[in-house]
Amino acid sequence: MNQMRTPPQQLIDTVTVNSSGQRLMQTTCPYCGVGCGVDVVQKQTNGITTLSGLTGTPEHPSNYGRLCVKGTHLLDTNSLDGRLLSPQVDGQPVSWDNATATVANKLRDTITRYGPNSVAFYVSGQLLTEDYYIANKLMKGYIGSANIDTNSRLCMSSAVAAYKRAFGEDIVPCTYEDLEQTDLLILTGSNAAWTHPVLYQRIERAKLRNPAMKVVVIDPRRTDSCELADMHLSLRSGTDAFLFNGLLRYLADHQGLDQTFIDAHTQNFTDALEQARRHTVADIASICDVDEVQLTRVYQWFCHSQRAITFFSMGINQSTSGVDKANAIINCHLASGKIGKAGSGPFSITGQPNAMGGREVGGLANMLAAHMDIENPVHRERVQRFWQSPTMAQKPGLKAVDLFKKIADGQIRFIWIMATNPVVSMPNRTEIEAALAQCETVVVSDIVHTNDTLAYADIVLPATGWSEKDGTVTNSQRTISRQRALLPPPGEARHDWQIMCDVARKMGFAAGFNFTGPAQIFSEHAALTAFENDGYNGGERALNLAGLQNLSKHQYNNLNPVTWPVHRQDGSARARLFSDGRFYTEDRRACFWPIKPDLPAQQTSREYPFLINTGRVRDQWHTMTRTGKATKLTEHTPVSYIALNPDDAKTLNVTEQQLLRIDAKCNGGAPVIAPVRLDAGLRSKECFMPIHWSLTQGSHNRVAALFNGAVDPISGQPETKQGAVALCPAEFAGHGTLVCDSADTLDLLLKHTDYWARQPLENAHTARVATHLSPADLLAVIQEQLQASQFTQLAMYHIKSTDSLALLVVSKDLPVCTLWLHPTYHCVPGQWLDALFKNPVDSATISAVLRQQPDEAYLQGPVICSCHQVRQQPIRDAIDQGADTVDALGDALKCGTQCGSCRTTLSRMLDQASTSLPCTTD
Repeated sequence: MNQMRTPPQQLIDTVTVNSSGQRLMQTTCPYCGVGCGVDVVQKQTNGITTLSGLTGTPEHPSNYGRLCVKGTHLLDTNSLDGRLLSPQVDGQPVSWDNATATVANKLRDTITRYGPNSVAFYVSGQLLTEDYYIANKLMKGYIGSANIDTNSRLCMSSAVAAYKRAFGEDIVPCTYEDLEQTDLLILTGSNAAWTHPVLYQRIERAKLRNPAMKVVVIDPRRTDSCELADMHLSLRSGTDAFLFNGLLRYLADHQGLDQTFIDAHTQNFTDALEQARRHTVADIASICDVDEVQLTRVYQWFCHSQRAITFFSMGINQSTSGVDKANAIINCHLASGKIGKAGSGPFSITGQPNAMGGREVGGLANMLAAHMDIENPVHRERVQRFWQSPTMAQKPGLKAVDLFKKIADGQIRFIWIMATNPVVSMPNRTEIEAALAQCETVVVSDIVHTNDTLAYADIVLPATGWSEKDGTVTNSQRTISRQRALLPPPGEARHDWQIMCDVARKMGFAAGFNFTGPAQIFSEHAALTAFENDGYNGGERALNLAGLQNLSKHQYNNLNPVTWPVHRQDGSARARLFSDGRFYTEDRRACFWPIKPDLPAQQTSREYPFLINTGRVRDQWHTMTRTGKATKLTEHTPVSYIALNPDDAKTLNVTEQQLLRIDAKCNGGAPVIAPVRLDAGLRSKECFMPIHWSLTQGSHNRVAALFNGAVDPISGQPETKQGAVALCPAEFAGHGTLVCDSADTLDLLLKHTDYWARQPLENAHTARVATHLSPADLLAVIQEQLQASQFTQLAMYHIKSTDSLALLVVSKDLPVCTLWLHPTYHCVPGQWLDALFKNPVDSATISAVLRQQPDEAYLQGPVICSCHQVRQQPIRDAIDQGADTVDALGDALKCGTQCGSCRTTLSRMLDQASTSLPCTTD
């Protein structure tokens, strides 16, 4: 399979321009940790740069031309709508010189009054490595504090700690090709079909090529990833460490140990096994609430497979015992010798595009740059000597959850937040809001002018985003790729490294921050990784970019994807680590860790009887500042939701789309409200909510407020895979849909509703709404608001009864707003709404609106394939007509033939049709 691919060394020279003024630019996708290569055609016309023709890079080793639905629609998210384009201080536009001087003065003054540990940076896996490097250097080497942490703390810090405990260094030992070469793939705590779809498609192809390959999914929910699985273990949430401890015992009892490897290359095995022996297989099956026969079969597969990969992600990491869970997984690979060779190893997959790059430069509060340890005095001296910096942080800084607690306590008085939205993503939202509200100085660098965190900013700095940023990222398999600038920065936006260097110079640190481009920063970062580090030749760290430390600007601009370590100037890399059985501990032996499993901290109770889990949906990313702008990406899942097992919904007496109120002990009385989605793949008394939607998109989107901030004591990673909530129907007098011709009009009218959740359209703006007002009262409010606005010649058409309302407001034959209100919610197809606001209205349109009767073409169910806009009903019809495979559906309707992200849903629809089950697509 791989030998037919073009090697990465053949990537095009990005400065080649053809006769039409076009050139092919190659960059990297800004979404998940897969790190897909992206080809974009750039054209200059009359001094204006435009982009078109976005496709996956065929020769990039991460994706070989594939892109998921989010990557496919990157250009749809690239407009300047909603962009932050100028710096502001106290809500007023200022010059860059004024803005950076204000930041520098605030920093300097706070440090003078309260010391260096009174200031903090909170950064992001959305930053490029060069940005991350500057932030880390400024904070740790010049300010002298380690109070710099990152939203990657919420994603993969438990995996980092586990790797360091086992291997002596934060090293992911696997590559993507291993996924194609294994005999057994265990997906645990990962819905890769939705969160890392390009890798999932590689797995899918590998299984087609090798039908003997086994795939196991270990997850409380039945997700789309289960479509490929030979076995799904729906374990009780939080019991993963018990399961893998049980596997370790099984290996010992059934000749599954590689004793030669254990004796020669590891330590502490006896203690780890002793702890694992405390539970039998029957005990584990009971604790995990899985079938003992199925559990034993999975153990047998692992024991007897020559090659095995355990692929884990946030479902393992986001736990109060996430480090132990990851080490329980690693223990099994060490014990069986399934590590350091093709198709084998414990493979943590990151959620963000540059979480790995941040780890390389010390982006976490308990790290130094270049994989050195902040608690090691030799390392601290070495880094300070290399930087020639005036000081050096002497101890670990505050991890994310503790950092915001110290803001609330008044110990942190200055916080600079870069490229992240912690009010939405951090647990215990109520406390985060209170902390930022009373902090003396809050600086936010971002690309948008509105989000939940910016509401608390004193100083706002416009940063560049994807297509403008220029630097490198490192993906989950340690491959460094260039993210190239395709467009000039819009307005007054600047790169994050530029902003920080300007602030550093104004603080008197010019000598350490006289960089003029990202190539210089990368060269310094690479040199630090090689400084007093000979790699396998007696060096202490695997992270070594010696071969990349002297790149010219031209070489940097044309850098091909390369996997570290890179020891030599020829750029050759060593992708396979640990093949010689040597690790990065002091004695070069890997460490087993005795694991005493713990259950999650946030347990249910009589008052809060439901367990809530959070995660991602297929077509959205983080807090939707990018993907939320693309209407095609909002059609698959238009608004946030809470998924319930159908039996639980019956008990609660709620139905599909009914609004549900979600409360937790820690949410400060501010309820979360979301429509119900029925999901038979959920365990009883468990529910699921996506993480993406916030108060920017809806009045009650506070999912992070439902988690109390409990963290792993080693990694500091918060537990957001298990919380305890109470559920009850949310009571309103009316439910409906409001559509307006402009965002301003929609905002004006939403103020008079009690619940709303908005969705962008191409030609209009819409929101699902609910209200305590009667239809008559709401109609009077709308009339008053619109008549007092700038509109003239308003014509209002409406039908209202005691409990329902249909309204169309027209100005000069163009629709201004439409509202339908009923005692219960009636879904209105978004594409019909879009069509209504595209053209002048006529009598037929008025009649259709008042009857709430879309044309038949719009009544085809939800969008399944975002790329080709294929809806549910045509797919069902094609199945009824004999299309019995995903490929056959693609031949008939084109669904699943572009990015492939919908293929698992298509597979599920085929399975449901073959068993005569109700066909759902949630």
